[in-house]
Amino acid sequence: MMSLETRITHNPLQCGGKPCIRGMRIRVGDILQMLGEGVTIDEILQDFPDLELQDIQACLLYAARRVNLERLAA
Repeated sequence: MMSLETRITHNPLQCGGKPCIRGMRIRVGDILQMLGEGVTIDEILQDFPDLELQDIQACLLYAARRVNLERLAA
């Protein structure tokens, strides 16, 4: 079983280097935007049959960690 952290991949030659799910051309940002617009998890899973519930959970975890990144200002 894949851990949530390993489900998010980055490839500079795919989708402009944006984070994707398991190397597929499904961008994390697209999933997050759909969730933000009120699309349910079940609807997303129906529209993207290659996705798994853990992929959506990984997107949420990825977003939460990005929001909490601390940056040092010089």
